[in-house]
Amino acid sequence: MEKKKERSEKEYKDLMNRLKRIEGQVRGIQGMLEKDAYCADVLIQVAAVNAALNSFNKALLAEHVRTCVADNIRAGNDEVIDELVILLQKLMR
Repeated sequence: MEKKKERSEKEYKDLMNRLKRIEGQVRGIQGMLEKDAYCADVLIQVAAVNAALNSFNKALLAEHVRTCVADNIRAGNDEVIDELVILLQKLMR
């Protein structure tokens, strides 16, 4: 069974805006390569994209814990704790 998550309009817009900014940053890096930008300048922009993705993950993870995980625990589904531990292990690779 595929799990789904209904998000508030505010959460959805925030996450989508973050992703669109990241997409724009990646396109900017592509443009830098097309214009033969200096390696260090490209690397700095890649680091900025990585930071933006990490920020996106932190926001999404916080909301996941506040909603999905908390709701499942309240409903007596403690299996979600193991799922969260596995998720955190994957995120910390």
